[in-house]
Amino acid sequence: MENHTSVSIRSVPARRVVVTGMGAVSPLGSGVAASFERLKVFENCVAALPELAEFKGLNTHLACKTDFERPAGWTRKTTRTMGDVAMLALAATEQAVADAGLSDADLQSGRTGVAYGSCSGSIPPLLDFYSMLHTKEVAGITSGSYIKLMPQTAACNISVHFKTHGRLVPTGTACTSGSLAIGSAAELIRWGVQDVMIAGGADEFSPTQVAVFDTLYATSLKNDAPRTTPAPYDADRDGLVLGDGAATLILEEYEHAKARGATILAEIAGFAETTDGTHVTNPNAETMAYALTKALRDAGIDAAAIGYVSGHGTATKAGDVAETVATRAALGRAVPISSIKSYTGHTLGACGALEAAMAIMSLRAGWFPPTLNLRNPDPECAELNYVTGEGRTIDAEYAMSNNFAFGGVNTSLVLRRV
Repeated sequence: MENHTSVSIRSVPARRVVVTGMGAVSPLGSGVAASFERLKVFENCVAALPELAEFKGLNTHLACKTDFERPAGWTRKTTRTMGDVAMLALAATEQAVADAGLSDADLQSGRTGVAYGSCSGSIPPLLDFYSMLHTKEVAGITSGSYIKLMPQTAACNISVHFKTHGRLVPTGTACTSGSLAIGSAAELIRWGVQDVMIAGGADEFSPTQVAVFDTLYATSLKNDAPRTTPAPYDADRDGLVLGDGAATLILEEYEHAKARGATILAEIAGFAETTDGTHVTNPNAETMAYALTKALRDAGIDAAAIGYVSGHGTATKAGDVAETVATRAALGRAVPISSIKSYTGHTLGACGALEAAMAIMSLRAGWFPPTLNLRNPDPECAELNYVTGEGRTIDAEYAMSNNFAFGGVNTSLVLRRV
């Protein structure tokens, strides 16, 4: 047997990871710049949907739906294996790839991979498989049916479309799918496994997703006043509102980005993931705080360096309390914090990527959006510097973007202005 010399990735010096492109399709609109400008309107995207009112026993009729149209250049061949979740992901990724200026040679070099997540695949194809079991007849099922509903559908369709040959990391961890994808992608670049990663998250709107939270009594019931909800961290909040969309970040090794003359938008300075190990839906403030502390350690900075926190802020009773207690415990002071879910609703698998993208835009602009509908902070929430009104001008070098998910999954990204 030949004697091969192997090198552990732990012996490779850690490399810097930067963001060179971003794209988004969400209730805020299409494109990262347009989405960021939409935050300055100070009006949420919530509406009462007649189609939700048709479901007997569904208490909430509220949602934030993305106004999405397929790009004119997409052919039937492009979309034949895609449900809405994959199409949203691809649309955001096309924007991000163009923003980064990546060539076909960059994408197909084998040094570019994909890390992308969603709560699940597309829901409608499931009906065809259910119909088969119910009627005992195979009808409506095509060669693309499973590809549309499989959990890795967004990641795989992106990889096939751009002909990437590197790592594929599908992340299906509910509300941390997008943030875990970004963190996992950053680690692959940091340790020399890849030079470029397409990273992000997406989810399509479905009444079934609304029902998941409605049965947990976690949805807002202000059906007659959609502009007043959700209200993260507010004493009078009554639950979350579901949204959909996608966001993609192009992550790149710093020297690789410099060598090709790419514009560097920000740096992924740190990342951490922890699990609660206690309950699948009840949040654990202690292990949530552990994720934030680990992310700071990974970034090599003190808590005092964080100038702003992009909070998970779903507007659920238990979630907001646990998150704010964890944030105060990890950062040790009343740090400025806000939640853009007050604009977009909870975009599930997309939220971690969309919120990271908006936090990067805020770092670059020096302006951070408010939490809409937050007028009276819940005294059970920890004492933090809640950003309200017309937002806040902050000269911050570092921001933290935190997300927490069913299954007890906690993620924290430390973003640095470059």
